[in-house]
Amino acid sequence: MHIITREDQQQRERTALSEDAAFAEESEGRARSSDPDVLRTDYQRDRDKILHAKSFRRLSHKTQVFLASEGDHFRTRLTHTLEVAQIARTITRALGLNEDLTEAISLGHDLGHTPFGHTGEAALSAALARHKGIDPESPTAAALYRHNEQSVRVVERIENGGAGLNLTLEVRDGILNHTGNLRADTLEGRIVATADRIAYVNHDIDDAIRAGILREADLPEATHRVLGADHSARIETLVRDMVETSAAEGDIRMSEPVWDAMMELRAFLFANVYTASPVMAEVEKATHLIADLFDYYAAHIEEVPADYRAISEGDDLRAVTDYIAGMTDRYATSTYQRLFIPHALSY
Repeated sequence: MHIITREDQQQRERTALSEDAAFAEESEGRARSSDPDVLRTDYQRDRDKILHAKSFRRLSHKTQVFLASEGDHFRTRLTHTLEVAQIARTITRALGLNEDLTEAISLGHDLGHTPFGHTGEAALSAALARHKGIDPESPTAAALYRHNEQSVRVVERIENGGAGLNLTLEVRDGILNHTGNLRADTLEGRIVATADRIAYVNHDIDDAIRAGILREADLPEATHRVLGADHSARIETLVRDMVETSAAEGDIRMSEPVWDAMMELRAFLFANVYTASPVMAEVEKATHLIADLFDYYAAHIEEVPADYRAISEGDDLRAVTDYIAGMTDRYATSTYQRLFIPHALSY
């Protein structure tokens, strides 16, 4: 039986992948040099580092949209991450690009997400703004905490007691540039950015239907016509269109009709799900919880774990932010109960 070494795999990349792929042996490298692995390429090694990170394990107890969901079938931040990885790998493989790089970026892209999803992100930004004397409603405030930037901080600074994971530049670039109008340097990173949208638009519809907020028939008829009549059909249409359009244009693209249909669904979710009464009731609770936790720890910095204080290098607000951002929903909730809800007297 023949052992497939790192060098063998790098040679296999040369023969099997497109010339546009990010080849592991051409990586820009890590912030700190390290000996190469015998069996794994650098991108495979990065994937494994992320999988074994504490911040990755905590994703299983961070919610996606439905903050107080009943039942075991609603998405968490971890299942979202795995769905992004699956979609991104399918697209990457079809285009002859580097699946290992795509998988590493996908698994790491949301490590900096707060408890309670984007609600927690907004609440942390507002809390930071208040403590810095900035209007919490201003654009400046919104920029104070961004989960993609925190994800990079997690892998560069917070994990391993301040040493970080020492990932390759290409993985860190993909993690940083997976959201909004940012653009990763690699094609693999750009795939993850779009796969992220494909995943959350579709699974948030699925979860909303499960929660009784939506019916499939409520979705815009035009999106059914372009993308398909159900969850499976939509994902298949989006993935195939992205593969075919990207192959034709030499960059990561969707055709205009399919992209517009996906963006119409996204807008529909903002109007009908993310701001629906059952969701907003939980959003208000989570926002209040995060704000109170932040105020408490900012006033009692000595109660923030020592490793977070050491990593922050004297910036107390940074230490509080890192600590709360790393909490799971249930840990944040239990901490709030311990700090703010008096226990009934026992007789």
